[in-house]
Amino acid sequence: DLVIICRHWYRLYAPAEFTHRRNIDQIKTTDSLILALLIWQAKTGIESQRRFCECFNCLSHSRFNRRSRQLLQLIYQIRQEMNKKVDLNGQFLIIDSFPVPVCQPIRNYRAKIFRGYANIGYKATKKIYFYGFKVHVIVSDDGYILDYVVTKASVHDARETVELIENTHPSNY
Repeated sequence: DLVIICRHWYRLYAPAEFTHRRNIDQIKTTDSLILALLIWQAKTGIESQRRFCECFNCLSHSRFNRRSRQLLQLIYQIRQEMNKKVDLNGQFLIIDSFPVPVCQPIRNYRAKIFRGYANIGYKATKKIYFYGFKVHVIVSDDGYILDYVVTKASVHDARETVELIENTHPSNY
């Protein structure tokens, strides 16, 4: 059961300052249940948290979103611990990136959304410029995602390679 697995991960990896935070005894929905709901939401492919929250009466949309953001560091730590247990012997690691445009190319220089965080990058395969972000991913040859980094669109893959490799625990291979 997914909830039992998430409860086990929560007990193993959640830091004490998180599990003993103020008013923890008054919450109606446990952090491990929210963790399980986030995994289930990703598995089912529901992209809208607002629509996903309408299925459950346990939390409002804004509270679910706030509590989900509080769990991000824990999710990152669980993923790092799972990466340590993956056997990568004899496998190739592939580093690639893909663009995440936030507007149409005609609006590249006028876009105000994410100003200061996003910028203009170049997609060589389609020979177009885009405004937004770039996701750099390191994947094993059987498709297991080991790590990813989201950067401004203009950042080259080579700049993020060292960080991606260090975060994959290269002692495994």
